[in-house]
Amino acid sequence: MLKKNVTISLEGCVRGAALCFPAAPGIIALSVVFGTVAAQKGLTFLETIMINSLVFAGASQFVAMEVYGSPLTWGLVIAMIGVTAAVNMRMLLIGASLRPWLGQVPAWQTYPALFFLTDLNWLLAISEYEKGTRDWGVYLGGGLFCWSIWSLSVVPGYFAGSLISDPKAFGLDVVLPAFFAALLVPLWKGNRQTYSWLVAGGVACLTWYLVGGYWSIFTGAVAGAVAGAYLDD
Repeated sequence: MLKKNVTISLEGCVRGAALCFPAAPGIIALSVVFGTVAAQKGLTFLETIMINSLVFAGASQFVAMEVYGSPLTWGLVIAMIGVTAAVNMRMLLIGASLRPWLGQVPAWQTYPALFFLTDLNWLLAISEYEKGTRDWGVYLGGGLFCWSIWSLSVVPGYFAGSLISDPKAFGLDVVLPAFFAALLVPLWKGNRQTYSWLVAGGVACLTWYLVGGYWSIFTGAVAGAVAGAYLDD
């Protein structure tokens, strides 16, 4: 049974979607770029739709496409699993931060809802929770909105893939980092965040320089989380 202070309502879902609406242009741009990349990698339209909607993890999808090759071998499959797991390690920390809220929700509702977890609706949901909101429809509505926009926008991107020979020539390769950089703005609350971000960035850069690949995302996330937990304002 749900505790009385945790609810879900249609109004909460609508509010969550509305909060995510300003980010729609960025979501659309990312999905369009992914569709373009997938088409240029030789994926069929059905394969592109399935990986985009069923995986629903923007950064991981781009990483997987960088590793992907044809013919697809077991070595490539293992490599794709490894790098995408490294990128998505941050979801362990993000998911844990939702425990005080979704921990009061029945498992049959919580686990399907976690499919729609993204950096954006997590950020907005946590912000609303700190303001006293206990309607977790804010989280779910935001996730459903992001998933819907993401799933639809890949279609024009896929068909545009044959028309764009080099995405970098149009600056499309900077869309992903620019989008995530913009998400940091509402998170900043003082020196504690600044120090932890600097630690995360420094560790990530060092890892990238020494090891290469995408392990820098994982090491940076862990280092930033540890720094944020122990550094005082």
